[in-house]
Amino acid sequence: MQVAILAHEKFPGRAKTAVGILRYADYDVAAVLDRDHPGERVNDHVPDVQDAPIVAGMDDVPEVDALIIGIAPIGGGFDESWRSDVTTALSRGCDVISGLHYFLEDDEEFARLAAANDCELWDVRKPHDDLTVSQGIAKDVDAEIILTVGTDCSVGKMTATLELVQAARDRGVNAGFVPTGQTGIMIDGGGNPIDRVVSDFTAGAVEETILERADEYDYLFVEGQGSIVHPAYSAVTCGILHGSMPDKLVLCHEAGKEAIHGYESVSLPPISEYVSLYEGLARPVHETEIVAGAINTSGIADDGDARAAVAEYGSELDAPAADLVRFDADAVLEEIL
Repeated sequence: MQVAILAHEKFPGRAKTAVGILRYADYDVAAVLDRDHPGERVNDHVPDVQDAPIVAGMDDVPEVDALIIGIAPIGGGFDESWRSDVTTALSRGCDVISGLHYFLEDDEEFARLAAANDCELWDVRKPHDDLTVSQGIAKDVDAEIILTVGTDCSVGKMTATLELVQAARDRGVNAGFVPTGQTGIMIDGGGNPIDRVVSDFTAGAVEETILERADEYDYLFVEGQGSIVHPAYSAVTCGILHGSMPDKLVLCHEAGKEAIHGYESVSLPPISEYVSLYEGLARPVHETEIVAGAINTSGIADDGDARAAVAEYGSELDAPAADLVRFDADAVLEEIL
C-alpha cells in the first residue's frame, strides 16, 4: 500500500510514529508532509530508514492509498493546521489512519468526506467494546514473555522491541510482537491501544493480545509504554507490567537524559532504582527481572562515544546493554534467549 505521512514541524525528532513506520512498516511511503523541510528527503535527516521526498502538503503528494498522521503529541490532540491536508486526502479518495486520542470518525467534516468518497477513517487508538479485566493468566502461556520497560516515555521501547523481534527471527527463533501503542499497531495491523483503554481493563487488554498470539510463538516481545516514574503515564506502565506477567524485562533508556519529557522538574532516578522499582512492583503478581538494557545513543555523533555510553549503561545496570539500532543486538538477545 502506498501512503503519505503527515509530520508537520516535528520531523524527525518529535515524529516517532512517522519514523517508526519508515523503519519497520511494509508501507511504500510516497512522501512525508513537513512544511518546515519541503524539497528535502527523509534520508537527509534519518539515513537508516526508507527514503522519501519531504513535501509541504497533501497537494504535493502523488497518488496514494492513505494518509497517516505520523505525529503523537502529548495529549494526542488534533492540530487544526493539519485539517486541509486531511480533507484533501479524503477528497482524493484516500483512507486516513490516525493514532491520536482525537477520533477522526467523530469529526463531522471528516466523516462526511469519508462517506462521500468511500474512504476509511481508521482511529487506531479506539479500543473495541468488549474488553474485560485481567484474568491473571498470561503467566500460564507456553511462550516466553519479554517486556520492554523504560526510564521515560519516548526513549525507544517500541524500537527496541521490534529490533529484538527481528534479531530473534534472524537467528531462526519463532518470535512474535505484541504492540500496545498506536505506532506498533499501525506497523503490525492489530493489537489493543493500551493508553486509551478504561483503567480497569488495561491489564486485561494486554493479556488478551498475548493470549491471542501465544500459541503461535515461542517468544513474545511486548511493547512497553511510558515509565513507572512518569507523572502522567505511570498507570499504563503498571497495567502492562501486571497484565503481561513477563518472564524477563529489558530496560530502555536514552543516553544523556536527565529529566522526564514534558516534566523537566522531575529528575530521572538512578538506573539501579529503576531495577528495584520494576522488579518490586512486578513481584507480587509475577516475579520477573531486568536481564538487559537497550540504550538510544542517537544524540551522540561519534561511534566511540556512543560505545562508551553503552558500556557505562551496562555497568550501571549490571547487565548486557546495547544500542539495538546503531550496533548489534547479540549480547542482549543472548541474555534473553
